[in-house]
Amino acid sequence: MRFYLSTLAGHRRGVLILLGWSVLEGVPAFFGGRLVGTAVDKGFAAGDPRSGVLWLLAFAALAVAGALGQRQVFARLGAVVEPMRDALVTRIVQGVLDDPTHRRTPDASAVAMITRHVEVVRDATAGVLVQARALLVTTVAALIGLATTAAALIWLVVLPIVASLVLFALLLPSLAKRQRDAVIADERTAEASGAVLTGLRDVAACKAAEEAFADIATEVNRQAKATVTVAWANSLRATVIALGGFTPVVLLVAFAPPLVASGQLTTGAVLAAVVYLTNNVNPALHGLARTTSTVVMRLMVALKRLQEVAPRTNKKIGTEVPSNGEVVLRDVTFGWSQDAEPVLRDLSLTLRPGDHLAVVGPSGIGKSTMASLLTGLMPPDLGRVLFGGAPVDLVVPEVRHHAIALIPQETYLFTGTVRENLTLLAPWATDDELLEAVKKVGAKPILDRLGGLNATLGHAGEGLSAGEAQLLALARVHVTSASIVILDEATSHLDPAAEARVERVFAQRDGILVVIAHRLSSALRANRVLVMDGGKPLLGTHEDLLRTSPLYGQLMLAWDPTHHEETPLPKR
Repeated sequence: MRFYLSTLAGHRRGVLILLGWSVLEGVPAFFGGRLVGTAVDKGFAAGDPRSGVLWLLAFAALAVAGALGQRQVFARLGAVVEPMRDALVTRIVQGVLDDPTHRRTPDASAVAMITRHVEVVRDATAGVLVQARALLVTTVAALIGLATTAAALIWLVVLPIVASLVLFALLLPSLAKRQRDAVIADERTAEASGAVLTGLRDVAACKAAEEAFADIATEVNRQAKATVTVAWANSLRATVIALGGFTPVVLLVAFAPPLVASGQLTTGAVLAAVVYLTNNVNPALHGLARTTSTVVMRLMVALKRLQEVAPRTNKKIGTEVPSNGEVVLRDVTFGWSQDAEPVLRDLSLTLRPGDHLAVVGPSGIGKSTMASLLTGLMPPDLGRVLFGGAPVDLVVPEVRHHAIALIPQETYLFTGTVRENLTLLAPWATDDELLEAVKKVGAKPILDRLGGLNATLGHAGEGLSAGEAQLLALARVHVTSASIVILDEATSHLDPAAEARVERVFAQRDGILVVIAHRLSSALRANRVLVMDGGKPLLGTHEDLLRTSPLYGQLMLAWDPTHHEETPLPKR
């Protein structure tokens, strides 16, 4: 709730503007009954229909002004609601990404939170700012107008309304509980469906379709039952409010004639009271209660549920500054869950400026995981990853982002000029520096074909081949000041000659180059090679590993049969 209110407070100006237009919107409710009563007393009842018509026209003009105020409320609503929604989505997504228990796996509950809870908060906030605000303004304005026009009738109206609101308030806790039960039932349905969807192959392999269907059906039935219970609670709420709105009208019919006969009220005052009740108070009362029991209640339940289940980021903001350019891994172990076999075990490694490391191993063995550990995107389960003597995830973010660059296999190019794409990570780079980087990685022919730095790229590099997109992404990093570059199969769409050129120009930058190898030729160009096979990684030069690692030898043999005589046989 504090986060929600602070987000709205950040748009205080927009909220105040809405309230300002609300005053204009409430003017017809305040003056409506009085103008109708005056039209009767001083116009039609006094034998002056022209004056009566003029008073009614004045009422119509105020109604137009009120409609203008309502229109402005709707027009300015998005400036308050949408930023609040974006802030909630950002908070949930950031919480999932920073929560080490998720390990970047699909999270159906987070999707349910965003698609249900956040949207409920968004819609409910809009409802509060539009409906509850307008109804509250209308109710207050109408009651004040009634009190000033027909004071003798005010208690006949206020007492039953207050009684119904008190009874309604007593029903709210029960309604809130039922609403919360419905929300939780919806989450469980989404969670059960997500679990079956992500494990669909296992369900098919185990022939467990009936069990999976039964699990989902059970949650669906619970959700349906909870929804029906909410509907019954809402029907009871509607009955209470209906009685509260109907009773003042009955009392008015019963007590108004004697008051008119005694001269305490005029006919116009009674008609004004009827207008206030039927046109303003009664509809506003129904609407306010309906909004409170649905919009506001859903808002409170959704916010409470988000507080209970939304992942909270415990990630500390880095404050440490590296003392040098070394990267040190000390006894690093990492697994995707507590029960899973670690993909990295007891890895110790020191990388100094000028080092060129190639990481090889079967697909899915954890090479990209190691890249995430080196950049601080994920913490190890055991051991430490140090950058310049400081834990890499605790280094000042700005320092880490400028010093470490990870280029993944999936290239990211956005709609904009080539210059804007190349300067994404180095906005200070000059055109000469950009052209030099493009030339070094071998992307000059691509730039010439596109028409230079001012040429426009389409969405995701539309019109470029996968290899051309990778070359532009490589040039983008080459122009930066990054002293540690990690190529995570970033040259997978290049031919061997282009790949060799890219690795050579990055190795010449005198920083640290780590290549997650797509081809084993990368290992031949590296100073050292790290072999990953699911156990403790092996580290050494190409020649040493050919003599000591059967896996490395087999990989080399499959890639280049000329290494057959140097390759050790696997142990039996």
